[in-house]
Amino acid sequence: MAETQTIQAGAQTILVRKDLRVPMRDGVELAADAYQGVDDKPRPALVALSPYGKELQALALTTPPQRRPSPMWDGCIEAGDIARVVEEDYVHVIGDLRGSGASEGEHVGNYNAGGVSLGQDAYDFIEWVAAQPWCDGNVGMIGISYFGSMQLLAAAERPPSLKAIFVSGGHYDFYETTYHGGVMWFMPRAAREGRGGDSGWAFTDRVKSRMLETHSPEELREKVAARLADPDIAAWPNLVHVLHYPTNHEAWFDIVMNELDGEWYEERNPVNLASQIDIPVWLQLDQGRGWTLDGTIEVFDRLQGPKKLDIGPYPPMQSRPFIEEHDKMFRWYDRWLKGIDNGVEDEPAVTVFVEGTRETVTADQWPPKAVEHRDLFLRPRRALSPEPERMGGEHVPPDGFYQAPLSVTDTVEIIDWRTAPFTEPVEMIGTGAAHLFVEIDQPDTNLIMRIWDEAPGGKRQLITTGYLKASHRELDEERSAHGSPVHPHTRAVPVEPGVVEEYVLRLYPFAATFLPGHRLVAELSNAEPLADDHNALLPPDAFHLPVGRAVTHKIHRDATHPSRLVLPYTTLPADG
Repeated sequence: MAETQTIQAGAQTILVRKDLRVPMRDGVELAADAYQGVDDKPRPALVALSPYGKELQALALTTPPQRRPSPMWDGCIEAGDIARVVEEDYVHVIGDLRGSGASEGEHVGNYNAGGVSLGQDAYDFIEWVAAQPWCDGNVGMIGISYFGSMQLLAAAERPPSLKAIFVSGGHYDFYETTYHGGVMWFMPRAAREGRGGDSGWAFTDRVKSRMLETHSPEELREKVAARLADPDIAAWPNLVHVLHYPTNHEAWFDIVMNELDGEWYEERNPVNLASQIDIPVWLQLDQGRGWTLDGTIEVFDRLQGPKKLDIGPYPPMQSRPFIEEHDKMFRWYDRWLKGIDNGVEDEPAVTVFVEGTRETVTADQWPPKAVEHRDLFLRPRRALSPEPERMGGEHVPPDGFYQAPLSVTDTVEIIDWRTAPFTEPVEMIGTGAAHLFVEIDQPDTNLIMRIWDEAPGGKRQLITTGYLKASHRELDEERSAHGSPVHPHTRAVPVEPGVVEEYVLRLYPFAATFLPGHRLVAELSNAEPLADDHNALLPPDAFHLPVGRAVTHKIHRDATHPSRLVLPYTTLPADG
């Protein structure tokens, strides 16, 4: 039963309405808490919805923000700065999605894809909030990551009272949230189960596996056996456990069992729904997690109303509790929820922070400048050069590396190529590609490329990444463009061992200027070091499934096998 209380947050007194019951159209009630100033006047409301539990979000009032690598960092405290929301004269309404926390109902599959649409529930929740005497009828939304996905799912349903949204650090393409270039990413396991710096979903026995709900026991046995036949899966204890005991890990089980893109990932994908959104939308994301930036840009391009794209500086991991970007958010909501004429809609639609120069570029479109995609060729002695190799393979044999599975070694083998030091600033903004002619001795492997800016003295910063499971090398020819390859990931085609194949990796969007004296370094591996200059900033589970077999990789880079990077230059190097 709902109760009202007051709490102190520093010098501020906050009125809290605890355990509100919000009815959905099918009779299920969701639980919510509402925070506001003590004077009982109607205010605009900012709604936060997730399965992470409203009580966890309340820690924003008592836990100072933590940055990685703090062990106190909890990736699920993402609903925003409650005290700041109240101070800015909004009501902060934090709700538990159906089947989670104190809410009723069941949750079937990831994002309840096997049950009631989360967008439908968000519609009902928002309209209920707007009708309360403490709300003035104007509603926005708040929160990052899962909360950000909920904002787009809600806006696509077009609830009349939702006047604008502000999404910082959202996740959009549901397949790319877990499989990067077809390579499994472990971070969603943490968000669902609660591991490695995440509390996880606040579910009890009301979350169900969609696979278990829709397949017979015989079908499941066959499908599980097929997944266990994958050496990568079979070599990873957690995944073997999940596949044998799915009712302990229902949501993660569904992801593990669906390694190809398809209906389950696409039917309620926010990227596909973005064209239905015509209210004002501000999309913000920091650099360093390129798959999310890719989806953010795709959503931005499809939105139909007033919109902004704001790409911030590296690194990508915001603090928890989440407090960043609130200044921008309140300017946005002051304009669209309070009607304050602050001119925010007249400012450039696209703002991009450029690493290196640490300058900001503005424009009305992405990319913000004209781009010329140019090649950097892999050459002998680990060089990257704008000039292609003229000799054949008999004179320039391939580079290569052998990777033993991590079950028998702690060493991740990494091979790299680097440019000569730049003699003048060279700016790149956009997507890129790596065309690699690789011969492997197994039916599959991972190809992981990371691009670094290396300063004189060796200090370096990650600029962008590319991932490709070799069996997912097939390109979507209609959607791919020079410097912007797209893979459908709808089938896996085993590699013929010993045959040289061209693999085209998508290099995720980035913005960086390489300063004089700096080098561009391209690293290739089939696994990731668990701690280095970039991964030390990430939670422990933010890595990809390693290859479970020993693999030898030969990277051919001769006149008939022009392995190369294709990069988005906005300024040309001195030799150009």
